[in-house]
Amino acid sequence: FHFFPSPPRLSRTSAFPPACPPAMPIKVNSPSTQYSEAEITAQYEYTYADLATGNGDVVDLTPRTKQYSFKTQRRVPKTGMMLVGWGGNNGSTVTAGIIANREGITWRTKRGVQHPNFFGSVTQASTVRLGANAEGEDVNVPLSDLLPMVSPCDLVISGWDISSLNLAEAMDRSQVLDYDLMRQLAPYMRDMKPLPSIYYPDFIAANQADRVDNVLHGTKKENLEEIRKNIREFKANNELDRVVVCWTATTERFSDVIEGVNDTGGNLLASIARDEPEVSPSTIFAVACIQEGVPYINGSPQNTLVPGVVDLATHHGVPVCGDDFKSGQTKFKSVMVDFLVSAGIKPVSIVSYNHLGNNDGKNLSAPAQFRSKEITKSNVVDDMVASNSILYKPGEHPDHCVVIKYIPYVGDSKRAMDEYTSEIFLGGLNTIVVHNTCEDSLLAAPLIIDLVVLMELMTRITYKTDSMQEYETFHPIMSILSYLLKAPFVPSGTPVVNALFKQRMCMENIFRACLGLPPTHNMVRPTRVCVCVCTALLTCSPRDWSTRHA
Repeated sequence: FHFFPSPPRLSRTSAFPPACPPAMPIKVNSPSTQYSEAEITAQYEYTYADLATGNGDVVDLTPRTKQYSFKTQRRVPKTGMMLVGWGGNNGSTVTAGIIANREGITWRTKRGVQHPNFFGSVTQASTVRLGANAEGEDVNVPLSDLLPMVSPCDLVISGWDISSLNLAEAMDRSQVLDYDLMRQLAPYMRDMKPLPSIYYPDFIAANQADRVDNVLHGTKKENLEEIRKNIREFKANNELDRVVVCWTATTERFSDVIEGVNDTGGNLLASIARDEPEVSPSTIFAVACIQEGVPYINGSPQNTLVPGVVDLATHHGVPVCGDDFKSGQTKFKSVMVDFLVSAGIKPVSIVSYNHLGNNDGKNLSAPAQFRSKEITKSNVVDDMVASNSILYKPGEHPDHCVVIKYIPYVGDSKRAMDEYTSEIFLGGLNTIVVHNTCEDSLLAAPLIIDLVVLMELMTRITYKTDSMQEYETFHPIMSILSYLLKAPFVPSGTPVVNALFKQRMCMENIFRACLGLPPTHNMVRPTRVCVCVCTALLTCSPRDWSTRHA
């Protein structure tokens, strides 16, 4: 690199568009949508149908409507993001990506000069259809423009890690990014040092011990209070309005849910006070966040959100969500199986194999930690199978197997191979085989950004129905963020939806409702066809019509 000067930095005047452009607010001109300096208030009519199975084979549907009013605070607060596992592959990569975009850093590879972007982020790099213009053409806008959202480039970042490496060293250890990019990022990241984290050896693989040199000591109650102190000091020192915490650390084993230990909020707090061994580090972090009024995201597959945590979150009204970032193989599977079942094709065998060489793969080579991952990966097709009683009898499921192997050489470049075998017409079989090379951390990092940005947004949205006296926040279990998570955690009694596009449309349509806009649909396509047909019928003779029809 002595022979090549660094590529020029991007700026607002560069030919290449900036990665963090200012948002372009959308204004809805409707009596149902009102704007003030502080908030957007929208009236929304929700249409649904009551369903009842009558005698015989008749299904009775009764259309209903329900009135909602949504309020969205327009001021975007100064927001901090704290990552548990900040010095890991995901933590160092998302930090590097935000800095590269914020500073407009470009870098050279053998493919030429590369520009920073947020590709892979649904909030920053995807669009939504607003409607059609006078020419009938679709008008699409960035999803981040629908409602006021924090820009990733404005996030203040900190976190915890059991390793003391600074973020520049952690980035180098992870071996995710190109050398020229790391070289330019290192000066920004050398002074970023993780806070000491919680380490209970029973919960992660023994092969992680060689990274452990930056841990809290004392009792679990003392650990809890130290995490709370860290959050308060981070917020005060950076003059933040809001903090969101995300667990992106090593996968823990599943915690046993035990009566009297973690089954209620009170029992969980008492268990922490008496140093109960079955209380995990991630649960300590979740409780600390709830007590500080800080939203918490569980980005790993373990069952952090035990009943006691849910009880505390509900009681304090603090948003939590989980479990496990949905980035590669599982995201593809939720699309593929939805497609097959929706097409009337019956998947009967799904075999998924992975090998990877990063620290996540190393930790998952231990049976207890692999079991946590296996559970989140295995349940992803359940709701799609249950949706089609023509293909599947009650209780029937495809054979489904998930294998993960640790191969150090491949590093962060995970290989995922899937075989889908399905029954088709007249006893035939169809087999689809997929090979997917997933750059693990480069796929996960944008999800962390999305989860933090959307979790913060949801704290500024309230709603009210005709029967409610006051506006209220959404349920603390943020199932609206299911699109980004492998095993969506939902409120008790709520069905789990894994089909990817249903999850996406749920999120998009709720944001549209906050503007008083109807749900998005594709009825405009057949409408255009009908208009063309009707025009032809009205403007030609029967003889001409028969010719044109032919």
